[in-house]
Amino acid sequence: MEYYLSLITFTFVAGITPGPNNMMLLASGLNHGIRKSMPHYLGICIGFPIMVAVVGFGLGALFEQYPSIYIYIKISGISYLLYLAWKIANAGNSSASSKIRQPLTFIQAATFQWLNPKAWVIAIGALVAFTTPENVTQSVVAIILIYFVMGFICMALWLKLGQGLQQFLRGGKRIHYFNITMAVLLALSVIPMAFSSFGNSV
Repeated sequence: MEYYLSLITFTFVAGITPGPNNMMLLASGLNHGIRKSMPHYLGICIGFPIMVAVVGFGLGALFEQYPSIYIYIKISGISYLLYLAWKIANAGNSSASSKIRQPLTFIQAATFQWLNPKAWVIAIGALVAFTTPENVTQSVVAIILIYFVMGFICMALWLKLGQGLQQFLRGGKRIHYFNITMAVLLALSVIPMAFSSFGNSV
């Protein structure tokens, strides 16, 4: 029981604390509402546990053997995060193209998990801390299932918060300034990623 309580606490804290997924859902809830943001929401909630499963059941060994793969993930992640920051900054800009102003699709959100620095840190962190040598398969499955449940809960709170801000930030200028702030925060999240490796972060 103590094992599961510790794992639940870890996954909740990891999921509820600010990161790229949280900030993007917050901005999406504000700009597009919950219904239109559902593909983005589901892409995170389903895509991340799939990533944990793949890493937990074998891909992690490949990364240990070829650590240079992390460099390519880091470069791709930084580039894509900066693109998403620009997309958020223009989410409420009527002069921007409709493609830029649309919320992320399910596939885009799920694929982003592989480029999200926070996702890598908490995935590897949980696998290292909570995988028991005597029963690897059972502990990895437990991690996946608890992340799956916690993802739906934590991401829903951020999405709902974003929708709630629609009433508070009425008016184009306020929403525009909020989007700019979220874009800057997302861009700043690149800094720790640029100067550290995933392997050294956990």
